[in-house]
Amino acid sequence: MTKHSSKAQRMRFGSWFGAAFGALTLGAVTLAALSFCPHEAQAMQVKEVKSPGGIEAWLVESHSVPLVAMRFAFDGGGSTQDPEGKDGLANFLASMLDEGAGDLFSESFQQRMEELAMRMSFDDGRDAFYGSFETLTENRDAAVKLLALALSKPRFDADAIERMRKQHLAGLAYAARDPTRVASEQWMALAFAGHPYGRPANGTPKSVADISRTDLVAFHKHVFAKDNLRVVVVGDIDANTLGLMLDEVFGALPAKAALTPVAKTEVTAGAKETLKVIDMNVPQSVARFGLPAMARADKDFMPAFVLNTILGGSAFTSRLYQEVREKRGLAYGVDTSIVPMRHASMFFGGVATKNEEVGRSLDVVRSELKRIVTEGPTEKELADTKAYLTGSFALRFDTSANIANQLLWMMTEGLGHSYVETRNAQIEAVTIDDVRRAAKRLFDGHDLLVTVVGRPKGLGQGG
Repeated sequence: MTKHSSKAQRMRFGSWFGAAFGALTLGAVTLAALSFCPHEAQAMQVKEVKSPGGIEAWLVESHSVPLVAMRFAFDGGGSTQDPEGKDGLANFLASMLDEGAGDLFSESFQQRMEELAMRMSFDDGRDAFYGSFETLTENRDAAVKLLALALSKPRFDADAIERMRKQHLAGLAYAARDPTRVASEQWMALAFAGHPYGRPANGTPKSVADISRTDLVAFHKHVFAKDNLRVVVVGDIDANTLGLMLDEVFGALPAKAALTPVAKTEVTAGAKETLKVIDMNVPQSVARFGLPAMARADKDFMPAFVLNTILGGSAFTSRLYQEVREKRGLAYGVDTSIVPMRHASMFFGGVATKNEEVGRSLDVVRSELKRIVTEGPTEKELADTKAYLTGSFALRFDTSANIANQLLWMMTEGLGHSYVETRNAQIEAVTIDDVRRAAKRLFDGHDLLVTVVGRPKGLGQGG
């Protein structure tokens, strides 16, 4: 397998909200874990570092393993910044930054990455553009120079652009035959008609075909800057050394980004229908459904988060899983989530089942939403959910990569690193009345917005 074909397999296609939670594609190399046992996660020390050039970062210092993991984001620089007619530009750029930089052409650049055993990747979300970097301590200086070149002096050579264009177009062709991806993308288009959230983050065959080197250069210039940069570093490095490294990696970037303003919106804004069926000749239908939800800063966000876990966010124990799969055998799985984005928040869920059962499955979902409004959850459900959420939280901090991912997510969400210590207390403080209030706000009197891909039978508008 060639380097470029291997890279093609890593490229992300069809992720409808991209890196909404700060999750990054990390590749295939296994990372050694830092010495953060689950019970120690909340006690880890997060230092605030400021470089001589004024670049700020969070640092979790640990010298038990000779690795450094960095996660960074250019806030506001995701696919919402794609110009009209150039959908997929941010996604295209993410595939180009390791395709040569400075005086190194693509093949030489990637060969040098392999020689250094470093890992570098980029990903576009709806609301930010993300970077991931890992290196062994002994190769840190050389790896940092390569990362700095990729960020400040990408080549965007014509042959590399055309090679990546072919891979993107192939990915779009594959995604067009995937009912799950089509259902999610069509749901976003219906929910956010006329807003950047409603446009395809990975582009269309026409928009990807129209992307030029000039477009890539312009996006890079407008989005990559110091004022919207967010950085987290975990591992074998001290604060003084990190300060110098930050200036070397990011110091050549412009002081200020030139971002296009993005308006606040909400689910169904501009929508003229609450059900859309997309015909596809597949044996089972895939449905996506959703409603507006609370923003993260809303006082009812945490009660809504706990409520969602009870309803559809806790895998095998959730109400929807029990009612749809266990009791009726209508589908293999059903799930829901609360997704707070920068300019909107949504309750979002999905179910996939035989064409003749999708209508009944959605009816059960609607029935359960109404039942949780009228009856609310039980005290036992609330207690069990709190125990699950608080007990599992520390497991997110078991490796250097996971720690960096979680902290970058906290940083971009504006939560502060103290959230590591306060999050479980916020969950414990949620009462049964809080959850019932959140249920009424979310579901009372609201019709689900639904997209279905397949050839469903007996599917009505619901209510």
